[in-house]
Amino acid sequence: MSDYRVVTLPGDGIGPEIMDVAVAALNKASAAVGGLQITIDEHDASAGRWQRTGAAMSEETFEACRDADAILMGAIGLPEARHPDGREVNGDVIFRLRFALDLYAGVRPVRSLPGVRKTLATNEPIDYVVVRENVEGLYASRTGGTNVRNEVATDTIVITDTGTRKVSKVAFDIAMSRKGRPLDGRRMVSCIDKANVLSSYAFFRSVFDDAAKAYPEIATDHVYVDAMTAFQVQRPAHFDVVVAENMFGDIISDLAAATVGGLGMAASGDIGDKHGMFQPAHGSAPDIAGRNLANPAAMVLSTAMMLDWMGRRNDDDLAVQAGQLIDAAVLAVLAEGTTLTADLGGSASCSEMGEAIVAAITAAR
Repeated sequence: MSDYRVVTLPGDGIGPEIMDVAVAALNKASAAVGGLQITIDEHDASAGRWQRTGAAMSEETFEACRDADAILMGAIGLPEARHPDGREVNGDVIFRLRFALDLYAGVRPVRSLPGVRKTLATNEPIDYVVVRENVEGLYASRTGGTNVRNEVATDTIVITDTGTRKVSKVAFDIAMSRKGRPLDGRRMVSCIDKANVLSSYAFFRSVFDDAAKAYPEIATDHVYVDAMTAFQVQRPAHFDVVVAENMFGDIISDLAAATVGGLGMAASGDIGDKHGMFQPAHGSAPDIAGRNLANPAAMVLSTAMMLDWMGRRNDDDLAVQAGQLIDAAVLAVLAEGTTLTADLGGSASCSEMGEAIVAAITAAR
């Protein structure tokens, strides 16, 4: 019997709606493989809590996240919930967990999906992984920048050898487990930077190149970030795994999601050596909150990622199998095409699409 405790943070807006679907899928997949016990420990960490209490996350919730086997997050943030300096409150939860738990690698897979309308004119298949350095880069200045008399504001980029080396290793390890880029099956990690302009990115590249020496069987490539955004649209099949500094990784991963159907399809995991947090890459969408309209796919796919991560780090085939069942169920519902939400061209509600995904897990057993 495998036994895990997962802290869920439904959050704001559509977060609770999509979390309900994710938990239902998690329970169904756990039952389907047999011998896998997942205990759900739900906590309130949200912009709504900040509005009510002045704190987006309690110390008790942080400690629960720290002690859990994994964290599953819905969507946190409301546009009106901001600190006096203009920063959104969602960072009080997301960034605190990333930095305090050293979730240094943001892993965001992107792939062509069956039944999802094409975004790009190219017929090239898309299947690559963006690995974003999560705790350094420009975002390390999140609360440490300066603002003088509201006349001059500065933030400082932070690139370290340790951080760059660790996230590069994650990227190479992922490449080792994959079948290579769609273009020719070549396994490759591409370093995305602006090394031609800024010394910080030149340093990032040099550390990446040094880390690559431990993986002679994996090819490497270097792409300036501005060129990368063009290549993501024009020739996505050229990429297998890409690694980037925090802000650049944030931008190119959202663009990647847009090329395969939008953020509603974008799963992600923030992982470190000891902890993992999994969440859809999209926001809380307060304009449709409570209307049962949200696409739950990214949330459910993030749940599959969580199970795969827990299974691989604990050498637990049951958890890996449960994740595969969930992933296959989402793909089956997309391919079948009759129970999709409006953003995917259908008319189903969030709960209806969720029920179809759960039913597909049963069918895949």
